[in-house]
Formats: sequence, structure tokens, C-alpha cells
Amino acid sequence: MQPFPHRRSGTALVGSLLLTSIGGGLFLPLSIVYFTALTTVPLAELGILIGAANAITIPVPLFAGALADRVGARTLVIGALLLQAASFLAFVHVRQPAGIFIAAAVGATGVRFFWSTLFTFIADHADHTAVLKDVWYARANITRTVGIGTGGLITGAVLADGQDATYRAIAYAACICLTLAAASLAAYPRMPRPTAHGTGPAVGYRAVLADRPFLMLTAVNTVFAMSTLMLGLTLPTFIRTALHAPAWLASVVLVGNAIIIGVLGGPLTRRLARHRRTRLICLAAGLWTTWSLAFAGISGEHSVWSVPVLVAATVLFTTAEIIHAPASMAIAAACAPPATRGRYLALFQYSFVGAEIAAPVLFAGLFGLGHAMPFLALAVLNIIAFACTLRLEPHLPPRAVHEKAPQVIRQGIQVRV
Repeated sequence: MQPFPHRRSGTALVGSLLLTSIGGGLFLPLSIVYFTALTTVPLAELGILIGAANAITIPVPLFAGALADRVGARTLVIGALLLQAASFLAFVHVRQPAGIFIAAAVGATGVRFFWSTLFTFIADHADHTAVLKDVWYARANITRTVGIGTGGLITGAVLADGQDATYRAIAYAACICLTLAAASLAAYPRMPRPTAHGTGPAVGYRAVLADRPFLMLTAVNTVFAMSTLMLGLTLPTFIRTALHAPAWLASVVLVGNAIIIGVLGGPLTRRLARHRRTRLICLAAGLWTTWSLAFAGISGEHSVWSVPVLVAATVLFTTAEIIHAPASMAIAAACAPPATRGRYLALFQYSFVGAEIAAPVLFAGLFGLGHAMPFLALAVLNIIAFACTLRLEPHLPPRAVHEKAPQVIRQGIQVRV
């Protein structure tokens, strides 16, 4: 492996991820409210416009993966950040439905390109450092969680006045954050092209689709990705409707979730990195199953035990999230031949796309039948995914199940870390 200035590049990468997440966190709570405050477009029409803007980007990961293998992920990640920055800037000026749709579509395209190429970029970066991919993916998860939480808290604090100028200022601030994130990565040292450290030329999606164990891994991960979404998706409604508890309790629990990830994400991932990733994912599935059953169990009338069980269960959920995020992405990255990593990880993103579509349907469709129903269904899905992961383990490449400590060259001496 060639020498690489990993300290400076690592700082640029983490700083860029943090700025990106803060920018997203600033605007995320305003994704629809912003336009209802600054335009006269009806809420129902806004929902259709923004939904359509996101829908047309569903094919983007396929193109992003092929481009990442051809030109490298770094350029695409920078471009994706600039697209998102441009959309935030456009949000300040658009007032009509067509303008809103175009601005939202530009931003949604940037988001899809970003998440479809970021993990390839991180894997390429990890190849040139003495840190396991699991740890780099954990750092990405930590910075994302902390950044989104920070941005959301800032937005919540400054929106108290309800002034139009404040809404515009948040859009400008998000634009600046994304622009600075792109500038940070522009200063990032260039890495060898993807094919330079592979074992052969890149292949098309036909070869990726022929990799049945990887396709099964992607399908199973849809359940886990859906599980990661369920806390934020369900908690406000669950607390208000099922527990009849104060609304502020949801904010406290979600902030606690972010703090635990920020504090324990790195140490826990480093400690668990020596274990088989498939078994770690099974552990996460078991924790999510327990969380789901606990929520199902307290879904009746509010009692003295409801809040303690809610808090304890959320700790289990957060631990599962910390374990799953780096292990799942590291497995997907290691399944891919280096020259085809972009396509593999872009296709893997469809497990998250599927989860984003399925999770609201699961919750909304079953919650009306009984407050415990969506959580019982999620517990069953995690048990099935647990069994599928164990069955899949022997069919995955050994390097995907358990990666040895990477080697780097320092001053001409090969070092194992």
C-alpha cells in the first residue's frame, strides 16, 4: 500500500461529514414547514411536489455507483454536496410550484448521490490508513448523528420568533455548511483511482446482480435499515397516543440517543471489531427485537413503569444502532472487488431506500390496528433477519465476515496495526 497523508485526510473527511450533517440537521425540521411559511402553495400540493422530487431520484444510485468506479468517489461526493448547497440557496428564492419542484429535485439528487458514493469514498480512504473500515463507518455514523442533532437544536432555538427572515437565514446557513463541507473534501489528498488497487477491470451491474449472497445481504439489511428508522419515526406518536405522556419526553429520549451514539460509538466499535461482523449484526437484531417487544409491552395505559421501560429499551435500540451501522457497511464494502466497490455499495443503498418507503407504511398501517402491532411485526421481521444472517454467513467472503488489521507503509517499513 502506498504512503498516504492519512491524518490530514482523516480530519478533512470527518470535518466534512460533520458540516454536512449540521447543514442537513438545520433544514430537516423545515423540509415542508419552510414552504408553508414563505409561499402560498397549499400543503397538500407541497407534499406531492416534494414527494415527486424524491421519487425521480430513485434510479440515481445505479448511475452513481458506475461513475464512482469510473472516476472515483471523491469527485462525486464533492459534486453531491454542491448540488445540495445549490438547492438550499434556491429555496430562498423559489415561490411557485415549478421552482419548488426543481429546487427540491436538485437537492434530492444531491442527497442520493452523496449517500450512494460516500461509503465507497470512506472505504477507499480506509484502504490507505491503519484503521479498520468498521471504525471509519462508526465515525461517519457518529458525526452524522451529532451533526443532525446539533443542527436540529439550533433550528428549534432560533425559530421561536417565527420571522420569515429567520427561515431564510437557516437556508443560507445550510448552504454555507454544505459549501464548506465540499471545500474541505476538495483539499483532501487524491487517492489512486479505484482500478489502481483492484485485481482487474471494473465490471458492470450484471456481475453484481449475479452475486447472490450480496443480494441476500442487501435484502436482509432492509429490515435492519427499517429498524434504525423506527425510533425517530414512531416515538412522538407513540408517546402521545399510546403512553399519554408529555410531548417533550420524545425530544429528551431522542437527544439521549444522539448523546449515547456520540460518546460510545467509537469505543464500542473498536472493542467489537475483532468479532465476526455477521454475529454483531445478529446481536443488533436481537437488541432491536427486545426493543420492539418492550415497546409493545408498554403500549397500553400509562403506568409508573412505562417511562423507565421506555428509557431502558431506547438504550438497547441505540446500542443496536451503534453495532449495526459500521458492521453492515463494512461487510458490504468487503464483499465487493475493489474495482467494483462503487456499484456494490450503491446497490446496497437500495436497502435504505426500501426501508424509507416501507417503515412509514408499516407503522401507519398497523398502529391503527393496535399500538403494539407495528412493534410486534418489527420483532418478527428482526427474528427472520437474524436467522437469514446466520444462514448467509458461510456464503460471504471471509474478508467480509472478519477483516484482519490493515497494513500501512511508514517510512518504508510495513506495519501491522
